[in-house]
Amino acid sequence: MSFESLKASIYLLLDEATEQPEDLHQLQEQLREKLAEFRALGLPVPEDFVKAEQDLAKGQD
Repeated sequence: MSFESLKASIYLLLDEATEQPEDLHQLQEQLREKLAEFRALGLPVPEDFVKAEQDLAKGQD
């Protein structure tokens, strides 16, 4: 998957998290999987995505 495709899929996940907070745990797992794809492909992970992942983790505490 290309860098731009991965970014777009993460933006969709973040939009979905805003619209459906009851599914937050599932969306958090999907976000982690997408970020893992970035890392596996050796692509830089955009800082806003890392922050979103951290914010979601704080919301689960």
